[in-house]
Amino acid sequence: MGEKKAGKRLFGTNGVRGVVGEDMHPGLVLGIGAALGSMRRGRIAVGRDTRTSGPALVAALKAGIMATGCDVMDLGVLPTPALQYIVRGRFVGGAMVTASHNPPEYNGVKVIDTDGTEMGDDEVVLLEDRLFARRFEYAPWDRVGTQVFVPDLVREYISGVAGRFSPDTGGGLTVVVDPGSGSGCLTTPDILSRIGCRLHTLNAVPDGGFPNRAPEPSEEGLRPLAEMVKATGAAMGIAHDGDADRTVFIDEKGRFLEENREFALVARSLCEEKKGTVVAPVSTSRIVEEVAGGLGCTVEYTAVGSIYVARKMMELIAAGRPVVMGGEGNGGLVYPDHQFCRDGAMTAAKMVAIVAGSGKPLSVLAGSLPRYYMIKEKIRTENARALVTGLVRHYAGEKPDLTDGVRLNRDEAWVLVRPSGTEPLVRITVEARREREAAELLGEIREIISTLPGSR
Repeated sequence: MGEKKAGKRLFGTNGVRGVVGEDMHPGLVLGIGAALGSMRRGRIAVGRDTRTSGPALVAALKAGIMATGCDVMDLGVLPTPALQYIVRGRFVGGAMVTASHNPPEYNGVKVIDTDGTEMGDDEVVLLEDRLFARRFEYAPWDRVGTQVFVPDLVREYISGVAGRFSPDTGGGLTVVVDPGSGSGCLTTPDILSRIGCRLHTLNAVPDGGFPNRAPEPSEEGLRPLAEMVKATGAAMGIAHDGDADRTVFIDEKGRFLEENREFALVARSLCEEKKGTVVAPVSTSRIVEEVAGGLGCTVEYTAVGSIYVARKMMELIAAGRPVVMGGEGNGGLVYPDHQFCRDGAMTAAKMVAIVAGSGKPLSVLAGSLPRYYMIKEKIRTENARALVTGLVRHYAGEKPDLTDGVRLNRDEAWVLVRPSGTEPLVRITVEARREREAAELLGEIREIISTLPGSR
């Protein structure tokens, strides 16, 4: 079985996050650093995204780590996947100060294990136990750790991604890159230039205030990118979230490419090259399963969260089963031949290779995919798990999938209802072949939920 969600109290699906000065502050981060250093004896790498609160929180993180006698290698500002690439097999662990796609007032910490993946749930629970009990193993005065600032190590990541493609992969393709003032500013333009792209950039100066768009690369927020793509005649627009572990695309007509269709395009390309398993969370569109299945590949589902996808991929490979790729329907794709984490720059380079290699516009490639309709909704509740339990009982005859929350699979539609890992609400995702069927299933679920305890 793949890794299951454990009883974490502070950390969510992707680390711990909060509003700076309220639930996220140097005191908390100091403790996280001390807990990590108490668990992982040796050299620990740290990095951060561009958020204005980053330097203060990194200072606290490093202080906690060094107080336990561990040495710190400070990699400076860089994408989360760059930190993970550098940590793998080289450090006993790492920690990234980032709030990813959250608004500028947020920040957080992702803890990285020695294999470059985010720390697994069981280990995170042990880290939380140390943190809440203040059970830290501080070093005496003459054995505290030291720190070294090594921002140039990010060049290894840039070379590592670009080196997987030939220098003429892009074939002179014109692209517009919008890192959103986040840490992707320092890596993705360089990588795409190295593989033969002609570049225009937007929001490509690091700025922790994120002055021109939110760190979340939403369709609404990317309208300026869409306009620039059309104005320059570019083949595509490429946008990242704050720490550049996710990538979304704008086609040559200035249209937003929904992330599940992005996943399917990349999966189709890789499944044409290799047969095996695609790993995805239960929230993923059936479009990925249809595309992979049509090329002789299978899809295996996990709980929602990139760590569960990555760990399942590693588990399958260890069992001798070939894995093509993994990912989430939010632009976070995982390439096992590269590393076991979401990597935005790798996704950008792969999409360039797909478009340039096909000789077809991105809109045509996307238009050739099967069509599904997906609806997403939230219901606020203080008793999300009770709602899910009620749905499990109501639909027991349909043998629902309980991998994460409750998912009902029907011939032409499916629905997933799962508790949020960060807010007092349940998230509902419905998908069907036709829009009317999706709306009808959503209406059915709403009606059942309205009768359950905790719905108000």
